[in-house]
Amino acid sequence: MSYRAFKRLLGETSLERKCRFLFGGFILLLISASFSLYAYQTEHLAYEQIPTTCRLLVNQIVDHLLTSVCKTVGVDGKPVDGALPVAPDTARALADFRRQWEKNWPRALKEYRYRLITPNATKAENKPDDPYGHEQLNEFINNPDRNEENKLFLSRSVNHYYAAIRASKSCMGCHTQLQGAIKENDLLAMIQIDVDIPIDSIEKQVHINRAILISNALITALLIMGGSYLIVRYVIVKPVKHLKEVSDAISAGELNVRSEIQTGDEFEDLSHAFNRMLRNLVSMQDRLKKVNTNLDRKVDELAHANLALFESNKLKSDFLAKMSHELRTPLNSILGFSDLLINTQNFTEKHIRWAGNIRSSGEQLLSLINEILDLAKIEAGKMEVSITEFRFDDVSEGLLTMARPLAEKKNIDLQSVIPADIKNLRQDRVKLRQILANLLSNAVKFTPEGGKVVLKVEQEGKNHCMTVSDTGVGIAPEEQELVFEKFRQAGNTLTREHDGTGLGLSIVRELTKLLGGEVSLQSELGKGSTFTVVIPIELSTEPRLEVDLYYGSVDFSKARRVEPQLEDD
Repeated sequence: MSYRAFKRLLGETSLERKCRFLFGGFILLLISASFSLYAYQTEHLAYEQIPTTCRLLVNQIVDHLLTSVCKTVGVDGKPVDGALPVAPDTARALADFRRQWEKNWPRALKEYRYRLITPNATKAENKPDDPYGHEQLNEFINNPDRNEENKLFLSRSVNHYYAAIRASKSCMGCHTQLQGAIKENDLLAMIQIDVDIPIDSIEKQVHINRAILISNALITALLIMGGSYLIVRYVIVKPVKHLKEVSDAISAGELNVRSEIQTGDEFEDLSHAFNRMLRNLVSMQDRLKKVNTNLDRKVDELAHANLALFESNKLKSDFLAKMSHELRTPLNSILGFSDLLINTQNFTEKHIRWAGNIRSSGEQLLSLINEILDLAKIEAGKMEVSITEFRFDDVSEGLLTMARPLAEKKNIDLQSVIPADIKNLRQDRVKLRQILANLLSNAVKFTPEGGKVVLKVEQEGKNHCMTVSDTGVGIAPEEQELVFEKFRQAGNTLTREHDGTGLGLSIVRELTKLLGGEVSLQSELGKGSTFTVVIPIELSTEPRLEVDLYYGSVDFSKARRVEPQLEDD
C-alpha cells in the first residue's frame, strides 16, 4: 500500500477506527517483535544446552581418568605403567562423586561417549577416528588460544564436542617425567565427547515453545487491543460524539441543547467552552434578527418610496407624451400658416422675414416637442422596435446629405469612412438613423469654422462600431458623464452659445440601449470629441423585459414582455 493510499484510508475513516487501527497495529508489532526475540533466545538456549553440558563433562572425564590412573599405583607408592601418584582415598572419593552427580542427569545425556586423543599417539584408541577430529587437533596445536569447539550434525543426530587439555605449572613436574620436556600451555591431550542428540524431541520442544509463545502473544495483543478499544471508545470518542450530536441538534434548530460532559479533564473544559460559544452565537443571532427586522422594515419603506417615485415618473412621462402630442397639432397649424404667409405676394420683405422667424421658431419648438415625446415614449416603455435588413450606406448617405449644408456654411470638412464589404444590418433603421443624426448634428454644431467631422464604421465580430469624431470645442473629463443626462449640456461657455435642449445625447444613449448596444465618449477639452456607438449586426428577436430608463434598473412590479416587430423592405 502506497503512502497516499494509506493516508487516504486514514483520512476517510472515523476517529474510532483510526485509533483502533493505529493502536492495534502498533501493539501487534511491538508484541510480535518482543515475543520473537524471546523465542529466539529460548531456542538458542535449548541448542546451547548440549555444549554447556559437555563443558561440565570435561571436568568429570578428567576426574574419571585420574581415578583410573590411581588404580595402577603400586604398594611402594610409585606409579606403575606410567600412572600418576594419586592417593587411593582421593581417587575413590572422586569416583563416588561422579556417580552421584550423574544420577541427576537426563537420560539422553547419560548416553555419551568420550575419547582421549593425544598428539603423536601410537595407540589407535588415542588417535582421531574422523577428519573432524584430525582437523580440530591440529587447530588446538597451532592455536594455543583455542580450547574448545562444538559441532552439531543434525543429519546424524550426534554432537561432537572437542576440549583441549593444556599443561599448567602443577602438571609440568609429573608429565615431564613421563612425556619429556613440555612447556606451559602445551597441548597434553584433546577430549572428544560424542553425545547422541534426540533431534525429534528437541524440535518438538521448540515447536511447543513456539506455540505457547504465539498463543501468549495473541492473547496479550487481544487483551491490550480490547482495553485500548474501551479506552478510545469511552474516554476519547464518546465525548467527541456527544459534541457532534449537540452540533447536529443545533444545526437542526434546537438552540436550547447544551453539551454535558463530566469527565474532569480537557473534554469537560472543551464542553464548557463549547457551551459559552453557543450562548454567544445565540445572543448574536438574536441581535441579528432584530437588526434584520429593522432592515426589512427599512427595505419595505424604500420599496414603497421607489414604487411611488416610479408611479410619479410614469405619470410624468405619460403627461409629457400626451402634452407633446397635443402641442404638435396647433404647432403644425402655425407652421402651415407661416408657409402661407411667406408665399403671399402682397407681403413686404419685412413681413416675409417675420413669417420666416415664426416658421423657424415653430420648427425649433417642434423639434423640442419631438425629442420630449421620444424620450417620454422610451421611459414609458412604449417605444417599439421595428427590425428590417438594410445597408449602412443607405442610412449614412441620407445623414451626410442632411448635415452637409450646415457643414458647408461653416466651411467644415465632412467625411465618411465606410468599407465596401461592410455587412448588412438587421436592426431598427429609423432609430439607428436618429442616433447618428443627433451625433452628426452635435458634431457640426459644436465644431468651429474650418474644422473636420468624420463618420466611420467598422465591423468587429458580430457588432458594428460607428464613430463620429470632430475637432470641436471638446468636453471636460468631469462633464463627460453629465452630457448623457436629460436637459444637461457641457458647462463651458462655448457650448452654451449654441441652442439646444440637452435631450439629444440622452435620447442617443437610450436608443442605443434599446438596440442592444452601448455608447461611449472620448474627448479632450479644446481638441474635439469622439462618440462611439457599438450595436449588434443582428438584433435579437427574443422577448425582453422592459426597463425603466429613468432609474436604470428593472421594475419587476411593472415588467411586461415586449415582442419586436419584424418588417420586410
